[in-house]
Amino acid sequence: MSQPSWFDQTPSWVLWSLVPVLGGGAIAYAGVKTGSNIWIVIGAGFVAAGIVFYSSPYLVSFATIVWFAQIATAFALKREYLTKTYPKHLPLPEDEKLFKAIAATRSKIDINSCSKNDLVNVLGLPIVYANDIDSLRAEGHIFTSLEELHDILEIPNATLNKIGPMVVFSYDYRQESGYSWKRVNSMTADDLMSIGMEPNVAIAIAEERKRRGEFKSIMDIKKRTGIPFSAYRQLT
Repeated sequence: MSQPSWFDQTPSWVLWSLVPVLGGGAIAYAGVKTGSNIWIVIGAGFVAAGIVFYSSPYLVSFATIVWFAQIATAFALKREYLTKTYPKHLPLPEDEKLFKAIAATRSKIDINSCSKNDLVNVLGLPIVYANDIDSLRAEGHIFTSLEELHDILEIPNATLNKIGPMVVFSYDYRQESGYSWKRVNSMTADDLMSIGMEPNVAIAIAEERKRRGEFKSIMDIKKRTGIPFSAYRQLT
């Protein structure tokens, strides 16, 4: 089922809510499915009120009011129900509000330990960014923040702001002030060697920067020099 049709559908319990008196049980059922105790109480309340009002000829008019309120409540809860039960195998919607609403109902994704499938199909990241993240993790890099994903991999801030509510970063232990990989753009080959980088790696990075300008990210260093991240991980 495609994403648009998921939110266009009307769940069967909403239709069952059209039944006088017992239709409140449909709202309670929706509460059970979504884990909402409030919905369960509301549904049970409609059933109880319907039974009481329909049992007396003097209160039938109130029963009709309760019935209409029951139907209105069911349709008002419909979209929230669909959000809470959105299938995990479907790609997340582009709409930012829907994305955040669905994200709030799900477990957080750990950028440092999740699968590439989670990055692409759960978070909705383009495969090129998922590959870059996977590549650096394989070489031992530990990501610590959304800002780092932007600085190191050049993932757009708009994309990061969208997935922010869904992600966490394990082993967030690097919080030194002034810490940044960008120092590579001001360090000489000798400076790079002084922090533990192999001479041939330091020289290659310094020469590449001199020849083609400053590096835009850690991934840019890797792409331009062909040197694996593990050879200059001292920068992070």
